[in-house]
Amino acid sequence: MKSGRLIVAKGQEFAIREYDVPAPVADAVVIKQELAGICGTDLHMWQNGFSKEMVLGHENVGVITDLGKDVATDWNGVPVKEGDRIIFKPGTSSGAYGFYTEPDAAPHFYGGFSDYVYLDKPNTCFIKTDLPPEVAVLTEPFTVGVHAIMRGDIQFGDTVVVQGSGAIGLVTTICAKVSGAGKIIVVGGPAARLDLARKFGADVTIDIEEVTSGEERTELVLDATPGRRGADRVFECAGFLSATPEGLGYLRHSGTFIEVGHFVDMGTLEFNINRSLMVRNCRVEAIWGSGEDHFVRAMPILEKLEFPYADMVSHVLPLEQVRDGFQALNGDYRLGSDTVVKIVLSPDL
Repeated sequence: MKSGRLIVAKGQEFAIREYDVPAPVADAVVIKQELAGICGTDLHMWQNGFSKEMVLGHENVGVITDLGKDVATDWNGVPVKEGDRIIFKPGTSSGAYGFYTEPDAAPHFYGGFSDYVYLDKPNTCFIKTDLPPEVAVLTEPFTVGVHAIMRGDIQFGDTVVVQGSGAIGLVTTICAKVSGAGKIIVVGGPAARLDLARKFGADVTIDIEEVTSGEERTELVLDATPGRRGADRVFECAGFLSATPEGLGYLRHSGTFIEVGHFVDMGTLEFNINRSLMVRNCRVEAIWGSGEDHFVRAMPILEKLEFPYADMVSHVLPLEQVRDGFQALNGDYRLGSDTVVKIVLSPDL
């Protein structure tokens, strides 16, 4: 029986433990983990402190090492074998991979910050792909962008604002571009992230490190919209409380505001319902993660490789440096002198 390492988080501390990797039951799959992304949700949970031990890692790509005897195809009916690369949806009807709170209980490997991942939850959606791992690892966050854009119901030629230039903001920018947005404005930072946003389809970028006033940012956004009337769609992907009332101020009359960035409870805020919502006659939407349909829809778009997706992966760190990754995302989005965008962990470094 082979063994493997996994990272266990508790409070704001991380520890590496080693366990035996169980052989797959009939309907299970074991993958050798290649890359796992550190998600903004992971970061916000770490900021709040993990109340229980938790096995993290829900943005994953790996190669099949062992197949249960009843597993012949992926979610789409494509035949699979040992050695195939797959991605998988972390959420299932019986729990989620990457949020496991009993690491000492077999099969242990229910998260991607590890050497192996054991897929045995009923209705696990996994999909075979030939994408390079540095692109495939972006599939889960990309599906969040897919969900956001579908919920936002972008119309051809819409003026769109994306708040936030982290991974979710960047994939939402790409999804808005391929869905027919006429003009895309990204409000975020640091500058290197905004450079990527322009590669991914942004027409206008506003750097929050240079323009520190919300009122001034709002004026710049309105200046970039037709007739200064505001944006048709605003996607809040930053995950900061202050971004929501500011983003509502970017919106035109009868526009749509889509909340994307708050998958962890970050507290409450006050805003004027009449001025922020009613007088705009606006529609407010919010999404929660993504579903199997979003994964199925995302793959052919990613597999066209029409954008430099891999440029989003700014740093690949070994498991032992997980704390460095979290601290970089928790500070000024820099690791050393380099700007971080998406940090991924690799057990092979």
